[in-house]
Amino acid sequence: MNDDPLPRLGERIALRRLAPSDLEAFQRYRSDARLARYQGWTPMSNIEAEAFIAQMRAAPLFSPGAWRQLAIADRATDDLIGDVGLFTAPDHSHVEIGFTLAAERHGSGLATEAVRQAIALVFSSTRIERVVATTDARNAPSIHLLQRLGFVQTETRRSLFKGEWCDEQSFVAHAATD
Repeated sequence: MNDDPLPRLGERIALRRLAPSDLEAFQRYRSDARLARYQGWTPMSNIEAEAFIAQMRAAPLFSPGAWRQLAIADRATDDLIGDVGLFTAPDHSHVEIGFTLAAERHGSGLATEAVRQAIALVFSSTRIERVVATTDARNAPSIHLLQRLGFVQTETRRSLFKGEWCDEQSFVAHAATD
């Protein structure tokens, strides 16, 4: 991991690799049904979560066709407060982003800071020039976060997600061109 661009520091957060010591906090927010509603993941057992954390810790960051979860840590304490998922398209045409922040940290601007840092990480570490995000149209906080960061809505499609019909909205942000 000599060329690993992590950790990436923001003003109040750090994006870093997940660590074994993150297990309890990871399990706490990942078992919150309100957070899981709009997420592609489902809660896991401690054994599964330990294996997942170990896998994410060791995996190359921008592997084509694979999701990588990065820890969102409180910069002052290094406590895990959420995670950001990055999926590199098999053809390297784009990275898809997803994010989860512990409910007690909502409304603080920390998710916005973390997603901003994740996008900057993509653009500074790869030649990829497009980040995409998809969210349920009912997930207003995530939509507002994406819009604050300059994402533009590109489409809405009807989807069956976790056994429930919903409208999924897709957004895109492009690397700045100078």
